[in-house]
Amino acid sequence: MPKFYITTSIPYVNAKPHIGHALEFVQADVIARHRKMRGEQVKMTTGGDENSLKIVLAAEKLGKSAAELCEENSGRFKELAEMIELDYDAFVRTSIDPGHKKVAQALWKACDGAGDIYKKKYGGLYCVGCELFYTENELDGGLCPEHKTKPEFVEEENYFFRLSKYQGRLLELIESDQVKIIPDFRKTEMLNFIKSGLSDFSISRSISRSHGWGLKVPGDESQIIYVWFDALGTYLTGVGFASDQKEFDKYWPADMHVVGKGILRFHAIYWIAMLMSAKIKLPKSILVHGYVTVDGQKMSKSIGNVVDPIELVKKYGAEPIRYYLMKEISTFQDGDFSETKLRDVINNELVGNLGNFVNRTFVFINSKLDGRLAETGLGEGALLMKEIHDLVDLADKLLEEGQLNFAILKILEISSMGNRYFQENEPWKLVKEGDNEAAREVLFVCANIARILGIMLYPFMPCASEELLAQIGEKPGPIGDAKKIAASFEISKPRLLFSKVE
Repeated sequence: MPKFYITTSIPYVNAKPHIGHALEFVQADVIARHRKMRGEQVKMTTGGDENSLKIVLAAEKLGKSAAELCEENSGRFKELAEMIELDYDAFVRTSIDPGHKKVAQALWKACDGAGDIYKKKYGGLYCVGCELFYTENELDGGLCPEHKTKPEFVEEENYFFRLSKYQGRLLELIESDQVKIIPDFRKTEMLNFIKSGLSDFSISRSISRSHGWGLKVPGDESQIIYVWFDALGTYLTGVGFASDQKEFDKYWPADMHVVGKGILRFHAIYWIAMLMSAKIKLPKSILVHGYVTVDGQKMSKSIGNVVDPIELVKKYGAEPIRYYLMKEISTFQDGDFSETKLRDVINNELVGNLGNFVNRTFVFINSKLDGRLAETGLGEGALLMKEIHDLVDLADKLLEEGQLNFAILKILEISSMGNRYFQENEPWKLVKEGDNEAAREVLFVCANIARILGIMLYPFMPCASEELLAQIGEKPGPIGDAKKIAASFEISKPRLLFSKVE
């Protein structure tokens, strides 16, 4: 059985999660579930990035310790992961996971052993939000391009990593897709960044500036390991690096990192160089998503438009939120969330299209055909089924490529075709006219389309998929099952998949 190791990024836990975090969780989960449907042995790592200066500063503002804030907010991220149905295997908390401390220090020692770590005094412009030094020409009007805040000038003695040493090799790896960046325009961004020249970067902070919070540099108690050098190692922690060699050999390298556009540089350049230095195999691909705006505006505490996904799931349920995020938000571009639009999507698409087709088919079979439907052949529906099987193949390919929003559109198209077939063939009229054989043929086609929807919806809405298939006595299975014709159907009690919201 081939393996597939996927990771989400490891979000800072200085604040509670927002809708953008839910987007990334669901994207990773959809990809992971699809790979399972293709017969791959999947493992997923997520977690909380707790060893950063921004954690300390946020905790101080709230009158809490860094440990208390991490406990509180990591708990919220874990709650979101479970509520949004993220099927993860490891949730790594970088400040308390003993295996992670071992990984971070082993990674440091390996890079140091390669001659790639040295100490020097340095002064530069530092953005706490990014946990990154910027040069003047990287700023946007003197402000951090990511947070639109003015960096502070920081001067101290730190350890540095010889990133410049790996410039040529990084260029080659990304150009050749040995480390594949998805989509291509993000790959171009990274190539341009590398070609502009790479500078060595600081990988430690003084214990005084870090307020003593974080993992200490091996052999130097006065320095704390830089947050990115620490946090990126989480991907190794999740598969047993430095603790379980058998597990590590089985799952590493990562097949895909799922990250937001704002942290691509750390993953495509810093992380890859660190791994090369440590002589660890490189990840195969990095899928990069955009940001989520709310009602056309950037999320901001000052505006008061930050969407809490936990409250959203409590109000509407996980499945509609998952569907909205995958369909309405472009996988690779920025996208907008609107609660008004969410309600429209639930009522018009989940209830009015998907739910309506499945329910009317199952109710008709249950009430007019005694709940049993033996194979009749497809008749004139054979051509329609071929078109639908072609859509299954296309959706499967789009999922493999990470084009999640286009894949779900193809699945919705299958539902629309089923609704249209049901309406045009009027099985209710056929039964009234006494042509039960023709009615059974129409319903056999519709029931098979509903079954296909149940299988194909599984990566996106696993609970709805399981509920749909349970009504015909099946469970989600391999994606190849979507191109098989069921021999018979038995439906005892049709149930609505989705409910209308006001």
